[in-house]
Amino acid sequence: MVEHGAAPKISGLRRLLVGAARTITTPLVPDDYLGLLDPRWSARELMGTIVRLKPETPDATTVVVKPSFPWPGHRPGQYLRIGAELNGIRHWRAYSLTSDPDHPEGLVSITVKHVEEGLMSPFFTRRVQPGAMVYLGQVEGEFRLPDPLPQKALFFSAGSGVTPIWAMIRELERRDGLTDVVHIHCAREPETVIFGEDLRRMHARYPGYTLHEHLTGQVPRITPDTLAELVPDWAERDTFLSGPREMMDVFEDHWKTVGDPDRLNMERFQPIIGRGDAEVGGGGTVRFRVTDVEATCAPGVSILVGGEEAGGLLPYGCRMGICHTCVGRLRAGQVRDLRTGEVHGEQGQTVRTCVNAPEGHVEIEL
Repeated sequence: MVEHGAAPKISGLRRLLVGAARTITTPLVPDDYLGLLDPRWSARELMGTIVRLKPETPDATTVVVKPSFPWPGHRPGQYLRIGAELNGIRHWRAYSLTSDPDHPEGLVSITVKHVEEGLMSPFFTRRVQPGAMVYLGQVEGEFRLPDPLPQKALFFSAGSGVTPIWAMIRELERRDGLTDVVHIHCAREPETVIFGEDLRRMHARYPGYTLHEHLTGQVPRITPDTLAELVPDWAERDTFLSGPREMMDVFEDHWKTVGDPDRLNMERFQPIIGRGDAEVGGGGTVRFRVTDVEATCAPGVSILVGGEEAGGLLPYGCRMGICHTCVGRLRAGQVRDLRTGEVHGEQGQTVRTCVNAPEGHVEIEL
């Protein structure tokens, strides 16, 4: 099933006009005609126009986008799925949002680090030009500031992992929350620090914000012992960790062993879930339309895993809820999001089989 952009936020008046116009445009709908004139006018899916490209480092670029409809909003730290057509095929990736939630012009931005062997990152950092059209998917992610704000915070980032951290630090600045914040950022050299100039400016301006730049081109990689030297009270702070998987694994184990895991927040997008490691919800049965496979899922087992165990050949990619390769259309019943525990689902809604489990009997069209 092809992934589409998010449903745009449109006014009630436009909905009424579109409904009235359907009576004279059947079997097509008004959006079909609007899309022929300009795809961004269609209310079928949210699109946007790239209006500005800002180099942050030699290998990282901020891509600023003007959505085709009013931006529905986000919280600092969340990520956006963004799509682009490359050689006639639409591709999608997830990037952290680095724009303010309430930008006065309604603009949104992502900051992309160049990966030479990648597909989407070279497009955004080397080839795309202002005026290009992109597709805007759902805003997602639980990596964000709590409410109320923490009294003492530690932000710990490496490489492009600084992008969601930057969004949260900016939010603290807007809310006068930079009162007792320590930020450790790991990069190879000073010129490779994404948002380096801005972070250093904040360090100089706010007594309550302390930036430690750990430059691995000059010193060894950071370890739990190094952390204790830099931030002796690390265990007393609400911590936000974002970086390479290897680093995050090391420090997650450290928090579990000698810290308080409940005070550690991590940006992994999502871990691999849905294998029944934790009992969530009541489970249920799944019928996959077209293939006619039926599966039984125990509590905590995702639709994808249950279908595979029943012998079905189901599409999948990352198995973490990021790539959207595994989406299917819900035709009956409701599902439980294994990341949040929320029960949801309306007939016709697309759901990701890797991060949702049946809540009772459901039917999925792949």
